[in-house]
Amino acid sequence: MITTIIAIFIIGYIFITIEHSIHINKTATALLTGVFCWSLYAFGSVDSHHVGEELSHHLASIAEIAFFLLGAMTIVELIDAHQGFGVITERIHTKDTRTLLWIISILTFFLSAVLDNLTTSIVMVSLLRKIIRDTDMRRFFAGIVIIAANAGGAWSPLGDVTTTMLWIGGQVSAVNIMKMLILPSLVSLIVPLVYLSFRLKGSLEPPKPRKKDIDETITTFERNTMFFTGIGMLLFVPIFKTVTHLPPYMGVLLALGTVWVVSEILHSKKDEEDRKPFTAAHALSKIDTSSILFFMGILLAIGVLEATHTLSGLAAWMNDTIGNLDAIVFIIGIASAVIDNVPLVAASMGMYDLATYPQDHRIWEFLAYCAGTGGSMLIIGSAAGVAVMGMENISFFWYLKRISLLALLGYVAGALVYVVM
Repeated sequence: MITTIIAIFIIGYIFITIEHSIHINKTATALLTGVFCWSLYAFGSVDSHHVGEELSHHLASIAEIAFFLLGAMTIVELIDAHQGFGVITERIHTKDTRTLLWIISILTFFLSAVLDNLTTSIVMVSLLRKIIRDTDMRRFFAGIVIIAANAGGAWSPLGDVTTTMLWIGGQVSAVNIMKMLILPSLVSLIVPLVYLSFRLKGSLEPPKPRKKDIDETITTFERNTMFFTGIGMLLFVPIFKTVTHLPPYMGVLLALGTVWVVSEILHSKKDEEDRKPFTAAHALSKIDTSSILFFMGILLAIGVLEATHTLSGLAAWMNDTIGNLDAIVFIIGIASAVIDNVPLVAASMGMYDLATYPQDHRIWEFLAYCAGTGGSMLIIGSAAGVAVMGMENISFFWYLKRISLLALLGYVAGALVYVVM
C-alpha cells in the first residue's frame, strides 16, 4: 500500500512540474493526488476510524493556511482596486539604468515582505511597463524583480507561503525569522545588483505617452486611506499573534474585517453599481482561488506520507547518508528551483518534528531562506516567476541564460552569510 501511495504521489508531482507541457492545471493534479493518496490509505488500513482522525488533524492545519491566504489575498486585491500601490510607484522618476535597477529591486524586496512575493511581482512588472519602453530591457528588469521578490518574501512570515507555513506550523516565530534572515536575504539580492552595477550603463527611454488607464472615480483620499489601512493591518498581524497567542489566520481575519469596514464607509454614499468594483465581495471574486486549492491538495498528499511515517523514514535516510543538516537544506533549496517549494517545505515539516528540532531551530530558519530564494534560479521555480513569465512572455531558456546565474550567485552568497552567522 505504501509503495502505491508513494508512486501516485511521485506521478502527481511530475504532472505538477510539467503542467505547462501537458496543459493540465497543477491545482487539478494536486487535488486528485491528495484524494487518491488518502483513499488508498483508507482502503489499506484496518482501522478506518483512525484514518479519519488523522485526516481531520491534517485538515485543521491546512485550513489555517487556507484562511490566512484567503484573507491576505483579499486585502491586497482591495488595495489594488483602489489603486493604492500608486502611492509608491508614482514617486519613481529616474531614467538612469543602474539607479532604477537598485530602486526597483530594493522597493520590491521590502514590499514583498509585507504583501507577498507573487503580488509584489505583479505590481512591479505593471510599474515597469510604465517606465521602460524597450521590451528586452523590461524583461531583464522583470527577471531581477523575481529575485528581489523571492528574497524579500523569505525573511517575512507574510512574504512567502513557505515561510507562512513554517510560522503557522510553529517552526519559526515572526520576530526571530525576520531578525535571522533579513541579512542573508538582502545579501542574496545585493550580490547580483553589485555585479550588474558594473555591467549596466546608460539611460532608459520611457514608453510613449498614452491615455491614462486609471479610474477617475477614486479620490486621492480614498486611495491613500485604503493603502495605509491595508498595509498597516497586515503589519499588525504578527503583533496580534504575539499579544493574543491566537493562530495567525485570526489576525488576518481581523485585518480583513477592518479593511472591509473602511472600504464600505468610503463608498457608502455611492449607488450599488458604482460601489461594486471597490467592495470586498468583488475582491473575493478576483483572488487566485486556484492557488489556495493547490496548497490544499498538495498538503493533503504530503499529510498521507507523514501519516504513514514515510517522511520520517526519508529524514533518517538523509541524515545517515548526507549527515550535515545545512547541506540537506541547501540541497532542498536548489531542488525548489525545479520542484514547487510548497510541497518541499511541507515534506520537510513532516520529516523533522518539533520535539527534536524546536521552534526557531536553525534548520527551520535555513529552510525558510533556501526554499524562498532557491526558486529564483529557474523561472518555473516560484509563483512569482511563473506569474512574470506569463505577463512578459519570458521563455524558460531566456531566463536561464540571462538571470539564472545571477540568482545562483545570490543564493549561495546568502546561504554562506547565514551559515557564518
